[in-house]
Amino acid sequence: MLAIIGGTGLTRLSTLAVRHREVIRTPYGEPSAALVFGELAGYRALFLARHGHGHTIPPHRVNYRANLWALKEQGASAVLAVASVGGIRDAIPGDLVLPHQLIDYTSGRAHTFFDGGDQQVVHIDFTHPYSQRLRAVCLAGAKRGRIALRDGGVYGAVCGPRLETAAEIDRMDRDGATLVGMTGMPEAGLARELGIDYASVCVVVNHAAGRGDSTAHVSMEQIANVLESAMDKVRTLIQHVVPLVPGEPRARTQPVSAVTSESAVDDP
Repeated sequence: MLAIIGGTGLTRLSTLAVRHREVIRTPYGEPSAALVFGELAGYRALFLARHGHGHTIPPHRVNYRANLWALKEQGASAVLAVASVGGIRDAIPGDLVLPHQLIDYTSGRAHTFFDGGDQQVVHIDFTHPYSQRLRAVCLAGAKRGRIALRDGGVYGAVCGPRLETAAEIDRMDRDGATLVGMTGMPEAGLARELGIDYASVCVVVNHAAGRGDSTAHVSMEQIANVLESAMDKVRTLIQHVVPLVPGEPRARTQPVSAVTSESAVDDP
Protein backbone atom coordinates (compact mmCIF):
# COMPACT_ATOMS: atom_id res chain seq x y z
CA MET A 1 0.00 0.00 0.00
CA LEU A 2 1.23 3.49 -0.84
CA ALA A 3 1.58 6.04 1.95
CA ILE A 4 1.80 9.76 1.25
CA ILE A 5 3.61 12.00 3.72
CA GLY A 6 2.44 15.56 3.27
CA GLY A 7 4.72 18.45 4.15
CA THR A 8 4.27 22.21 4.22
CA GLY A 9 1.30 23.09 2.01
CA LEU A 10 -0.08 19.55 2.05
CA THR A 11 -1.41 18.97 5.55
CA ARG A 12 -4.54 17.41 4.05
CA LEU A 13 -5.19 15.53 0.82
CA SER A 14 -8.57 16.55 -0.55
CA THR A 15 -8.48 13.84 -3.25
CA LEU A 16 -8.35 11.07 -0.63
CA ALA A 17 -11.71 9.37 -0.05
CA VAL A 18 -11.46 8.83 3.70
CA ARG A 19 -12.54 5.60 5.37
CA HIS A 20 -11.21 6.25 8.84
CA ARG A 21 -8.51 7.89 10.91
CA GLU A 22 -6.48 6.15 13.57
CA VAL A 23 -4.02 7.28 16.24
CA ILE A 24 -1.16 4.79 16.25
CA ARG A 25 1.12 4.08 19.18
CA THR A 26 4.69 3.00 18.41
CA PRO A 27 7.77 2.03 20.44
CA TYR A 28 9.11 5.48 19.50
CA GLY A 29 6.15 7.53 20.64
CA GLU A 30 3.26 8.96 18.65
CA PRO A 31 3.46 9.97 14.97
CA SER A 32 2.94 13.57 13.93
CA ALA A 33 -0.79 13.02 13.45
CA ALA A 34 -3.45 10.36 13.14
CA LEU A 35 -3.02 8.19 10.06
CA VAL A 36 -5.73 8.73 7.48
CA PHE A 37 -6.89 5.57 5.69
CA GLY A 38 -8.75 5.88 2.43
CA GLU A 39 -8.81 5.49 -1.33
CA LEU A 40 -7.04 7.28 -4.16
CA ALA A 41 -8.06 6.56 -7.74
CA GLY A 42 -9.75 3.37 -6.51
CA TYR A 43 -6.73 2.10 -4.58
CA ARG A 44 -6.12 1.87 -0.86
CA ALA A 45 -3.76 4.53 0.49
CA LEU A 46 -2.50 6.11 3.70
CA PHE A 47 -1.87 9.76 4.44
CA LEU A 48 0.19 11.34 7.21
CA ALA A 49 0.72 15.05 7.81
CA ARG A 50 4.43 15.34 8.68
CA HIS A 51 4.02 18.59 10.63
CA GLY A 52 0.66 17.70 12.17
CA HIS A 53 -2.75 18.63 10.75
CA GLY A 54 -2.40 22.15 12.09
CA HIS A 55 1.20 22.44 10.88
CA THR A 56 2.48 22.94 14.42
CA ILE A 57 5.53 20.64 14.47
CA PRO A 58 8.79 22.22 13.25
CA PRO A 59 11.13 20.05 11.16
CA HIS A 60 13.61 19.36 13.95
CA ARG A 61 10.80 18.20 16.25
CA VAL A 62 9.15 15.75 13.84
CA ASN A 63 9.14 12.23 15.27
CA TYR A 64 10.46 10.64 12.10
CA ARG A 65 10.94 7.21 13.66
CA ALA A 66 7.36 7.04 14.92
CA ASN A 67 6.05 8.25 11.56
CA LEU A 68 7.84 5.62 9.49
CA TRP A 69 7.26 2.84 12.00
CA ALA A 70 3.51 3.53 12.06
CA LEU A 71 3.23 3.55 8.28
CA LYS A 72 5.13 0.27 7.99
CA GLU A 73 3.08 -1.32 10.78
CA GLN A 74 -0.16 -0.37 9.00
CA GLY A 75 0.89 -2.00 5.75
CA ALA A 76 2.72 0.67 3.76
CA SER A 77 5.23 -0.84 1.35
CA ALA A 78 6.03 2.44 -0.39
CA VAL A 79 6.18 6.06 0.76
CA LEU A 80 5.85 9.10 -1.46
CA ALA A 81 7.02 12.10 0.55
CA VAL A 82 6.04 15.61 -0.50
CA ALA A 83 8.43 18.35 0.58
CA SER A 84 8.78 22.09 0.03
CA VAL A 85 12.31 23.14 -0.88
CA GLY A 86 14.43 26.04 -1.99
CA GLY A 87 16.05 25.94 -5.40
CA ILE A 88 19.83 26.27 -5.38
CA ARG A 89 20.53 25.39 -8.99
CA ASP A 90 18.59 24.12 -12.03
CA ALA A 91 15.21 24.75 -10.38
CA ILE A 92 12.91 27.74 -10.08
CA PRO A 93 9.82 28.45 -7.92
CA GLY A 94 6.88 26.35 -9.05
CA ASP A 95 8.98 23.43 -10.32
CA LEU A 96 8.32 19.89 -9.18
CA VAL A 97 11.54 17.92 -8.78
CA LEU A 98 12.17 14.23 -8.18
CA PRO A 99 15.60 14.09 -6.51
CA HIS A 100 17.92 11.14 -7.05
CA GLN A 101 20.53 11.92 -4.39
CA LEU A 102 20.86 13.71 -1.07
CA ILE A 103 23.41 15.22 1.30
CA ASP A 104 22.65 15.15 5.02
CA TYR A 105 23.62 18.33 6.90
CA THR A 106 21.31 17.63 9.86
CA SER A 107 22.44 16.88 13.40
CA GLY A 108 20.83 15.99 16.71
CA ARG A 109 17.96 14.00 15.20
CA ALA A 110 17.07 10.42 16.11
CA HIS A 111 18.17 9.01 12.79
CA THR A 112 18.16 5.20 13.12
CA PHE A 113 16.17 2.28 14.49
CA PHE A 114 19.44 0.44 15.16
CA ASP A 115 20.40 2.49 18.17
CA GLY A 116 22.52 0.08 20.16
CA GLY A 117 21.49 -1.52 23.44
CA ASP A 118 20.61 -5.16 22.89
CA GLN A 119 20.25 -4.71 19.12
CA GLN A 120 22.72 -6.03 16.61
CA VAL A 121 24.72 -3.39 14.73
CA VAL A 122 23.26 -2.93 11.23
CA HIS A 123 24.73 -0.88 8.39
CA ILE A 124 22.25 -0.31 5.56
CA ASP A 125 23.35 0.38 2.00
CA PHE A 126 22.41 3.98 1.19
CA THR A 127 24.33 4.47 -2.06
CA HIS A 128 21.13 5.40 -3.84
CA PRO A 129 18.86 6.88 -1.14
CA TYR A 130 15.68 6.95 -3.21
CA SER A 131 13.92 3.89 -4.58
CA GLN A 132 14.68 3.57 -8.28
CA ARG A 133 11.46 1.62 -8.75
CA LEU A 134 9.26 4.24 -7.08
CA ARG A 135 11.04 7.06 -8.90
CA ALA A 136 10.26 5.35 -12.22
CA VAL A 137 6.61 5.07 -11.18
CA CYS A 138 6.51 8.79 -10.33
CA LEU A 139 7.97 9.73 -13.70
CA ALA A 140 5.48 7.48 -15.50
CA GLY A 141 2.61 8.98 -13.49
CA ALA A 142 3.77 12.49 -14.32
CA LYS A 143 3.84 11.62 -18.01
CA ARG A 144 0.39 10.11 -17.84
CA GLY A 145 -1.01 13.15 -16.01
CA ARG A 146 0.92 15.64 -18.17
CA ILE A 147 2.61 17.08 -15.09
CA ALA A 148 6.07 18.58 -15.53
CA LEU A 149 8.32 16.67 -13.11
CA ARG A 150 12.06 17.32 -13.28
CA ASP A 151 13.99 14.06 -13.19
CA GLY A 152 16.95 14.31 -10.83
CA GLY A 153 18.31 16.63 -8.19
CA VAL A 154 20.47 16.54 -5.09
CA TYR A 155 18.55 17.31 -1.90
CA GLY A 156 20.55 19.04 0.83
CA ALA A 157 18.87 18.30 4.17
CA VAL A 158 19.36 20.97 6.85
CA CYS A 159 18.08 21.28 10.42
CA GLY A 160 15.94 24.41 10.23
CA PRO A 161 13.60 25.86 11.17
CA ARG A 162 15.47 29.01 10.19
CA LEU A 163 16.28 29.50 6.53
CA GLU A 164 19.88 29.38 5.36
CA THR A 165 22.45 32.13 4.93
CA ALA A 166 23.68 32.99 1.45
CA ALA A 167 27.12 31.63 2.40
CA GLU A 168 25.61 28.32 3.49
CA ILE A 169 23.84 28.02 0.16
CA ASP A 170 27.10 28.77 -1.65
CA ARG A 171 28.76 25.98 0.29
CA MET A 172 25.94 23.56 -0.53
CA ASP A 173 26.20 24.50 -4.18
CA ARG A 174 29.92 23.67 -4.12
CA ASP A 175 29.04 20.34 -2.52
CA GLY A 176 26.71 19.57 -5.40
CA ALA A 177 23.31 20.17 -3.78
CA THR A 178 20.67 21.59 -6.12
CA LEU A 179 17.80 21.75 -3.58
CA VAL A 180 17.61 22.59 0.11
CA GLY A 181 15.00 21.35 2.54
CA MET A 182 14.53 20.50 6.21
CA THR A 183 12.78 17.11 6.31
CA GLY A 184 14.51 14.81 3.81
CA MET A 185 16.60 13.21 6.55
CA PRO A 186 16.36 11.07 8.56
CA GLU A 187 13.09 10.22 6.80
CA ALA A 188 14.71 8.59 3.77
CA GLY A 189 17.22 6.65 5.85
CA LEU A 190 14.59 5.31 8.22
CA ALA A 191 12.47 4.14 5.30
CA ARG A 192 15.47 2.23 3.95
CA GLU A 193 16.05 0.60 7.34
CA LEU A 194 12.44 -0.63 7.33
CA GLY A 195 12.65 -1.89 3.74
CA ILE A 196 10.10 0.63 2.45
CA ASP A 197 10.41 2.03 -1.07
CA TYR A 198 10.80 5.78 -0.65
CA ALA A 199 10.79 8.69 -3.08
CA SER A 200 10.28 12.42 -2.65
CA VAL A 201 8.43 14.92 -4.78
CA CYS A 202 9.95 18.30 -4.03
CA VAL A 203 8.02 21.50 -4.63
CA VAL A 204 10.40 24.39 -5.25
CA VAL A 205 8.80 27.31 -3.40
CA ASN A 206 11.61 29.88 -3.55
CA HIS A 207 15.08 30.58 -4.82
CA ALA A 208 17.51 29.66 -2.05
CA ALA A 209 19.11 32.48 -0.06
CA GLY A 210 21.35 34.69 -2.16
CA ARG A 211 19.97 33.32 -5.45
CA GLY A 212 17.56 34.80 -7.97
CA ASP A 213 14.89 36.99 -6.39
CA SER A 214 16.11 35.87 -2.94
CA THR A 215 19.37 37.80 -3.31
CA ALA A 216 18.41 40.30 -0.60
CA HIS A 217 15.88 38.22 1.37
CA VAL A 218 13.48 35.28 1.04
CA SER A 219 9.85 36.35 0.62
CA MET A 220 7.41 34.41 2.80
CA GLU A 221 4.53 35.86 0.79
CA GLN A 222 5.97 34.45 -2.42
CA ILE A 223 6.42 31.04 -0.81
CA ALA A 224 2.76 30.99 0.23
CA ASN A 225 1.63 31.95 -3.28
CA VAL A 226 3.76 29.28 -4.95
CA LEU A 227 2.56 26.61 -2.52
CA GLU A 228 -1.07 27.37 -3.22
CA SER A 229 -0.72 26.85 -6.96
CA ALA A 230 1.86 24.04 -6.92
CA MET A 231 -0.06 21.71 -4.62
CA ASP A 232 -2.80 21.30 -7.21
CA LYS A 233 -0.16 19.79 -9.50
CA VAL A 234 1.05 17.56 -6.69
CA ARG A 235 -2.45 16.21 -6.04
CA THR A 236 -2.91 15.47 -9.73
CA LEU A 237 0.46 13.74 -9.84
CA ILE A 238 -0.39 11.54 -6.87
CA GLN A 239 -3.68 10.52 -8.50
CA HIS A 240 -1.74 9.19 -11.50
CA VAL A 241 1.04 7.60 -9.47
CA VAL A 242 -1.09 5.42 -7.16
CA PRO A 243 -2.40 3.00 -9.84
CA LEU A 244 1.15 2.39 -11.10
CA VAL A 245 2.70 1.34 -7.78
CA PRO A 246 3.65 -2.37 -8.06
CA GLY A 247 1.39 -4.59 -5.98
CA GLU A 248 -0.88 -1.73 -4.97
CA PRO A 249 -4.14 -3.26 -3.66
CA ARG A 250 -7.41 -2.12 -5.14
CA ALA A 251 -9.96 -0.88 -2.64
CA ARG A 252 -12.94 -3.02 -1.83
CA THR A 253 -16.15 -2.21 -3.64
CA GLN A 254 -18.27 -1.26 -0.63
CA PRO A 255 -19.30 2.41 -0.61
CA VAL A 256 -17.14 4.96 1.14
CA SER A 257 -18.57 6.58 4.25
CA ALA A 258 -20.41 9.88 4.10
CA VAL A 259 -17.16 11.73 4.75
CA THR A 260 -15.42 11.57 1.39
CA SER A 261 -12.51 13.95 1.63
CA GLU A 262 -9.90 14.54 4.26
CA SER A 263 -10.46 18.26 4.16
CA ALA A 264 -13.93 17.59 5.56
CA VAL A 265 -12.58 15.94 8.70
CA ASP A 266 -9.39 17.93 9.31
CA ASP A 267 -9.09 20.85 11.64
CA PRO A 268 -9.34 24.14 9.75
